[in-house]
This record gives sequence, structure tokens and C-alpha cells, in this order.
Amino acid sequence: MSLADLDWRVIGEETRPGPMTMALEAAAAETVAAGGPATVRVYTWPDTLSLGYGQDPDTIDWAFCEREDVGVTRRPTGGGAIYHDSVADISYGIIAPADAVPGDLMACYEQFCEPVLDAFERMGVDASFADDERSAVHQPACYLRQLHPAHDIVGPDGRKLSGNAQYRQKDAVIQHGSLSVSLRPERHCGCFTADPDSERFTERVGAIDEYTDIDRAEAVETLRSTLAEWVDASAGSWTDDELARAREHAEGKYGADEWIQRSP
Repeated sequence: MSLADLDWRVIGEETRPGPMTMALEAAAAETVAAGGPATVRVYTWPDTLSLGYGQDPDTIDWAFCEREDVGVTRRPTGGGAIYHDSVADISYGIIAPADAVPGDLMACYEQFCEPVLDAFERMGVDASFADDERSAVHQPACYLRQLHPAHDIVGPDGRKLSGNAQYRQKDAVIQHGSLSVSLRPERHCGCFTADPDSERFTERVGAIDEYTDIDRAEAVETLRSTLAEWVDASAGSWTDDELARAREHAEGKYGADEWIQRSP
């Protein structure tokens, strides 16, 4: 079996609370594991900080997040926390059966990042995988961590444009990632107790609108259409059953204090 043999659906841009955003990936993984369609999706977070799986909650400025109305959840993928801005960030997800993708993690990253790199090219951005590792600026913040050639995508000046992460279940593989359309470094840096320097942030992190003249709506549609064409996906939507299962996951896990506040 290969990706081309699968029945794919593409779910266009939507915005849901952070816990539900992650819970829908879990529901989609259950769907594909049961023989249902594989999924590519484009989505926007409301202003949300997503903690990495092993994130220490003491690194987060909870008072800032509450004051600035930044929601918080925890991803099932590793890495540091990411501030997802409702206007400055676009995210995507790919959910496929495990037996249709390479068993080697790096080979799977390369395959799943193909449409992301193609989308950047269509937007007029000269993007590529980071060609070498760069030391961390601030370890708790994902976009300020050490750059990794396997899954970090950078612009022509070497600044990070997209972070991508993957996790595997017995029967499904889930990859998600975010693309920076523009930057609001003060809000991103303010989410952390150490308050990393915003100038150093902009030295490490770039955004689509710094490299090309494209508005956010066009960038969203470019990413959606590129993902759809990559696997010849038909327009789809969540089923009532998936939404019900996702709400259960959101309430029982992704929105629960025990999950969000747990120590590594």
C-alpha cells in the first residue's frame, strides 16, 4: 500500500479551541485505522500556546497567557512550546495509515514535508530544510530550539519558517506543523517565564510576508490546494461521529489540567 492507493479527504481552514484542535487529529487517526479515509487538513488556532509532550509547565508564564487570553494545551508531539497566533500562523495536519508510509522516521518526514515545501514555492518563498544544526537560543520555545535538518524548514536567509512534528500510533501516523505568515514576537516570547528577547527571536524566525507579497487568505488557500493535489484528495468534512469522539478526547485529555500541567 502507498499514499496513492488511499482514499483521501481535505478539510479546509477551520478554527476550534486548542484542545479540540488536537483531539480532531486523534479522531482522524481512529478513522483511518478503522479503514476510513486518510486526511489532510489546514487549520488556524485561536491564540494558543501548544506545549510539547515533555514540556515543563514551570517554563510557561501562566499569568501572561491568562491576561492576554492565550489558550493553552499540550501536543502529543515533542519539542518546545509554540505560540500559535490567530492571524500570524497557519497549521496543517496529515493523518495516514502506518502501513502506507516509510517505516524510517526521516524518510517519512521527507515525504510528508513535500507538499509543504511545494506550497512555499507556489507562494514565491525560497524555502528548504535547514542544512545544518544551529544551537538553541531558548530551549523551552520550539522555534528557538536547535534547528534540525530533518524537520525544520527555513527561508533563504536561514531563518525558521516552519516547524513539523510527527507521532506514530500502532495503525496510524500523524504529522502536523505550523507556518509563520507574519510575526508578533512580543506575544510569542511573553508566553515564557524567561521572557526570551524578541530581537533574538526575529533573528532566528522568519515569516512568509517578509519574503513575498502574499496575503494570508492566499497563503492558506495555497497550502490547502497543494496538500489536496499531493494526494488527489476530495473536499471533505468531519463526521458527526468524529466530532463526538473528538469532544471526548478534548474533555478527557487535551483540555484536562492533568494533561496540560503534568511535569515531564
